[in-house]
Amino acid sequence: MNEIGPDTFLRFDNVKKSYDQKSLVVKGFDIDVQKGEFITLLGPSGSGKTTVLMMLAGFESVTSGDIAIAGKSINKTAPNKRNIGMVFQNYALFPHMTVAENLAYPLTVRKLPKAEIKDRVAEYLKLVELSDFGDRRPGQLSGGQKQRVALARAMIFEPTLILMDEPLGALDKNLREQMQFEITRLHKQLGFTVIYVTHDQTEALSMSDRIAVFNDGVVQQCAPPAELYERPVNAFVADFIGENNFVSGTIVDIQGDTAQVKTDSGTIMTQIAAGLTTGGACKVSIRPEKLFIHPTTHAHDNALTVMFNTRIYVGDFIRYYFKLPDGTDIIVKVLNDLSAPEFDDGAIAQLLSLAKDCIAFPKE
Repeated sequence: MNEIGPDTFLRFDNVKKSYDQKSLVVKGFDIDVQKGEFITLLGPSGSGKTTVLMMLAGFESVTSGDIAIAGKSINKTAPNKRNIGMVFQNYALFPHMTVAENLAYPLTVRKLPKAEIKDRVAEYLKLVELSDFGDRRPGQLSGGQKQRVALARAMIFEPTLILMDEPLGALDKNLREQMQFEITRLHKQLGFTVIYVTHDQTEALSMSDRIAVFNDGVVQQCAPPAELYERPVNAFVADFIGENNFVSGTIVDIQGDTAQVKTDSGTIMTQIAAGLTTGGACKVSIRPEKLFIHPTTHAHDNALTVMFNTRIYVGDFIRYYFKLPDGTDIIVKVLNDLSAPEFDDGAIAQLLSLAKDCIAFPKE
């Protein structure tokens, strides 16, 4: 095991998981988590993120490697001895108990004094803004209220760590956004450590201190949200985090960390990812909001000549759909203001970008 840093609270050290002793579902997970961090495990279904969470909770065994909390391995520690709180998508509340009884349950099994249990239940009901709901049963609550109760129950016994497995997946869009705010507020207020699993990129970007992006059992990149979005290390991360355009081309020249790429519709300057050489095939990643529409064609650096297809009114912005000469679709997002241009079907335009907003990746 590598030396543990002084601020490390939770550590995964080369953790692997196999269910059949042949193929690995998790292929070597490493991360050091500081106390109070909000870490999100993000990835498509079957990528290994939930398996990591279940190993941390103790519901799945570790095939190899080590998980340690506060410097002590928990590989052989029973789930109920790990002092971990959990929040699930289906709430997992006891339907026959009132809200107050649900919150009191983890304190009762830990044999806290009745007076302390009563005080702490009142404190956490107030914390999640449900002070008037203590006598109700879960069936009398909305989805958002149930999730607040589940969150309060996970926090009330003051665990060392809180795990959240797709906790907002059953809520509609407005409730999801409200609960994202609530979880973030409580995290900042109480300072608990969170490991959060989701496949929702927006949720991860808006809530996390760091995000670990999984694909096929391997973490592709682990970084703060802005770094993941602005500086993805490979095409998978660029494509999975947010919306993206990919333009095929060939590397004409490399100068330091900048590459000149020749495409079917123009030559563009880009940032460069690892593994590229002059003459090599590549694909250039450009975010839809990083492209600027120029309605006429002139000589410009970083210009792509495109044909207008359609535009869709979304409210706060407008989505433009163009095609490159090779048939590649290109999307541009423009704020809904007076600068949003109009085009006739089939009109030719140019899309301009800054070199810092384009990244060239090796073409697979």
